[in-house]
Amino acid sequence: HSSSAGVFKHCISLDPFFIPSGTKYPIFFIGLFIYLFSLFCNLTLLLLIILQRSLHKPMYFILLSLPLNDLIGITAMFPKVLSDIVTETNKVYYPLCVLQGFLLHMYGGGVLFILAAMAFDRYVAICLPLHYSTLMTPRVVVTIIALVWGLDFIMIVSLFSLQDKLPRCRSIILNVFCDNPSLLTLTCANTMINNIIGLFYTAVMQIISVSIQAFSYIKILITCLATSHSETKGKAINTCVAQLVIFLIFEVVGTFKILSHRFTYISTDLQKIMGMLIFIVSPLLNPIVYGLNTSEVRNCFLRVFRRKIFV
Repeated sequence: HSSSAGVFKHCISLDPFFIPSGTKYPIFFIGLFIYLFSLFCNLTLLLLIILQRSLHKPMYFILLSLPLNDLIGITAMFPKVLSDIVTETNKVYYPLCVLQGFLLHMYGGGVLFILAAMAFDRYVAICLPLHYSTLMTPRVVVTIIALVWGLDFIMIVSLFSLQDKLPRCRSIILNVFCDNPSLLTLTCANTMINNIIGLFYTAVMQIISVSIQAFSYIKILITCLATSHSETKGKAINTCVAQLVIFLIFEVVGTFKILSHRFTYISTDLQKIMGMLIFIVSPLLNPIVYGLNTSEVRNCFLRVFRRKIFV
């Protein structure tokens, strides 16, 4: 009896996808390819910024947080899901479940804050080019990066510390991975305070991120429309449109995922798929949009690639 009680206390059952017979391994290998490709792209961008001195600029130091955050998000989610597809165990120890949820929420908040910081940097570069070097000093850049990670960490830690105090009376999560809403379903206690604080933190993150990005992109658009240099205007608008598309995709999928837990008529399979897309789409697209789409990063990558191949 004591042994079974210990297992109940520490082991959580996840709810897997329904996978038709004979498709388990094809789905696994497709998922593995997506994960490895995303891993390669984000690690390449991360190492390029760290190792190439030509990229040691404020813009790229802020950009450095993006592939790091994407690696946290996709690695916290994907290996466990892929493992469960093959082994069909769908079990996870409670502390690891909490850790996974913590990292996934850190990733979600990180995306919002990092994109806001990058939008502000582009605003200064495009709208105040003569003052860029005096405004975006190393101290300011370090402060921005510290705020991005610090605010995210404080909010998520306080959210999960509230959740951890609740008693657990269930051991099944109706999801393929652990997150705060799923963890709250394990308790029989009243979770109204947790839900209110969770929604409040989400609203604060959204307001900060959307406000900074809206201000930055509106100012950039006004500056671009006023300039007579068509090439400069084209580059700036191209950068802004690409960043806004990524942000909007993340927002639509993330908002649906958050709200879906509040409506019982939305199927759990749809919740699972939309939840996974949050951790797949951005890590796949970000290295392309913010990396290869940027001429300096692209040129650095091609230079390093040629050197490794032909030397």
